[in-house]
Amino acid sequence: MLAFATTPELLETLAGGCGDDPSFACEQVYDLTGGNEDVTQVIDWVLHGPLLILVILTVAWIASRLARRQVERAVERFVSSDSSAATRGLRQIGIDLSEAISLDEPDPRRQSRATSIANVVGSTLTVSIWVTATILIIGELGFDLGPFIAGAGIAGVALGFGAQGLVKDCIAGLFVLVEDQYGIGDYVDLGEASGEVEELTLRVTRLRSLNGTVWHVPNGEVRRVGNTSQLWSVALVDIDVAYDSDLEETRRLLLSTTQEVCQSEAWTEDVLEDPIVLGVEALGADGITMRMIVKTTPGSQWALQRQLREALKSSFDNAGIEIPFPQRTVWVRGESDTSTGGESETISD
Repeated sequence: MLAFATTPELLETLAGGCGDDPSFACEQVYDLTGGNEDVTQVIDWVLHGPLLILVILTVAWIASRLARRQVERAVERFVSSDSSAATRGLRQIGIDLSEAISLDEPDPRRQSRATSIANVVGSTLTVSIWVTATILIIGELGFDLGPFIAGAGIAGVALGFGAQGLVKDCIAGLFVLVEDQYGIGDYVDLGEASGEVEELTLRVTRLRSLNGTVWHVPNGEVRRVGNTSQLWSVALVDIDVAYDSDLEETRRLLLSTTQEVCQSEAWTEDVLEDPIVLGVEALGADGITMRMIVKTTPGSQWALQRQLREALKSSFDNAGIEIPFPQRTVWVRGESDTSTGGESETISD
């Protein structure tokens, strides 16, 4: 049958139903229908029209779903390995969080970061797949792709110029996510705005300051980031004592009181290292400033600082160590006192 299909007579007959360049499928349909040109034309159009377009759409849909799934798995492994590397880095500096932090437990920050990165990469792949499928479909419909591609290129250039700020924000947000500069729950300083990160998207970062103000900061406007709660934090306490205080006794009382607070049940899980009394930080006009630090888990330093100041105030009062306060002398002069030089009165601020 195939040998007969190559004869000039059959080729001339096939041209009426399958055109000048008949395909193998058209030849088979022509043969099965007994040379019916009308049926052959209809079936050939279906095979090279709607059916082929349906196949292209199906393949594009399957490819986009598989791409998104693989991207999600790859990003999840990347984020998990990044968290493991951070844990190993903490161990190298003497901080072991294996008991306090479990990588198996869901971490909102890690999940948000993985979701954002997966959405960006997955959306990019999905758009590329569907654009390719659209071009193939347009070609199958018989349209000239040259003007279409040229018009799409011009539209892309125009859109790029008009949306430079949006593109800048998205690229900056992608680097923030990939480099893990900050995440949900971190307290960051972004220059004009500072606060706790409530939401982090590809375009904007939403912060809530301590006074309740909500800041929406475009990622492209962030020039520098100060993160006070990444991996670990430091509770820093400065306290003033009078110049006639015994500094050695003050240092001992600072250390013992801080150790007592850190070893209490409320703070033992948040304190990562033993407290360190750094010593004299400044010689001020009203007293001597003593400084101490305690390394804590992220975000717990402020509450610990308040607790330490309260405990140190009680300990210093019981030990008779004075916490100085400013004193000023105010001269009050009236009309009747000009000859005598006026009166003085000491007022404490």
